[in-house]
Amino acid sequence: MALQAAFMFIAPEADPIHHRSIVKTPEVHLTVVGVKDYKEAEKVAKELVDQGITSLELCGGFGSIGTAAVTKAAQNKANVGAVRFDIHPGLGFKSGDDFFS
Repeated sequence: MALQAAFMFIAPEADPIHHRSIVKTPEVHLTVVGVKDYKEAEKVAKELVDQGITSLELCGGFGSIGTAAVTKAAQNKANVGAVRFDIHPGLGFKSGDDFFS
């Protein structure tokens, strides 16, 4: 059985319905989805784990606060990891924590 994984990226005008793609290999089925902010990320994380995602990786735009919020939303149903940038080039060279607070 293939690993059910997701990569979530954050961009202020992302729409999780339209900015979503699935890549399937024999070993991994990867859902890539964009969200506009931390609140939407929490909602999408819950939906993903309800759909069977067991591994969720967050882009570098998520700061410590955003990563913690998504981890909590996943309710121990998925392993959550994060790519780290102290500043993110797609968010005006700010952390997601600064950009979204």
